[in-house]
Amino acid sequence: MNDITIGQYFPGKSLLHKTDPRMKIVLLLLLMVSVFICKNYLALGIAAAVTAVMVIISKIKVSVIFKGIKPLIFIIIFTSLLNIFYASGEIIAEFWVVKITKEGLNNALFMGTRIILLVIIGLLLTYTTTPTALTDAIESLLKPLKIFKADVHSLAMVMTIALRFIPILIEEVQKIMAAQKSRGADLQSGGLIKRAKAIVPILIPLFVSSFRRANELADAMECRCYRGSEGRTKMKVMHLQLRDYFSMLFVIAYFTGIVLIRVFMENVI
Repeated sequence: MNDITIGQYFPGKSLLHKTDPRMKIVLLLLLMVSVFICKNYLALGIAAAVTAVMVIISKIKVSVIFKGIKPLIFIIIFTSLLNIFYASGEIIAEFWVVKITKEGLNNALFMGTRIILLVIIGLLLTYTTTPTALTDAIESLLKPLKIFKADVHSLAMVMTIALRFIPILIEEVQKIMAAQKSRGADLQSGGLIKRAKAIVPILIPLFVSSFRRANELADAMECRCYRGSEGRTKMKVMHLQLRDYFSMLFVIAYFTGIVLIRVFMENVI
């Protein structure tokens, strides 16, 4: 539980921290899309290099990045294993009905690397952007939805609050687990079914605590006369700087290169 850092913000003065939140969201989404359209190791290697550069620019410790990836290791391994056993091609090893192919190993490595890059890019957004700035940026980017009479401000607020509550709920789970263990609860031994049953005494207090926190947050917002976006002003007005335009040009050039590699060098390993 201590390794889950999703939704946390790490203060800093790096270039990525100073980048306009709106531009940051758009550029990181482009980076994610570029990882999806990679079809060979040349393109994936370039994507990995650019992601590494982003990590260096952000000045976020590598250990923190690994902490963010650690909770998703099971998903990454499970996805990779599926690609190993369900790909046809040159058979390397065979066990009963299970066949491991060269193409399967290649797909597993490729897919695992792709997922890791996507996770790192997503983590960089929350690590380098405050919840307030993230809310304002999402609201600004979703403004076109107002044509359809969508409550853009509330939507952005809900998304940000949900993201912000992840570390709080993790801390709450740790407290509940410590309290249950102090009362003699065994949460780690036994089979899968027994361990699943042991989670129930944790989930019930967690749900109660979550609803209590939600009510307290609603009361606090009402006490401060919060009425949504109506008549609301911003203390910090976002403006695009020269560094934002240079970042945009860099990412567009990179994205164009990935697209060209996909179109003209699809058969390259």
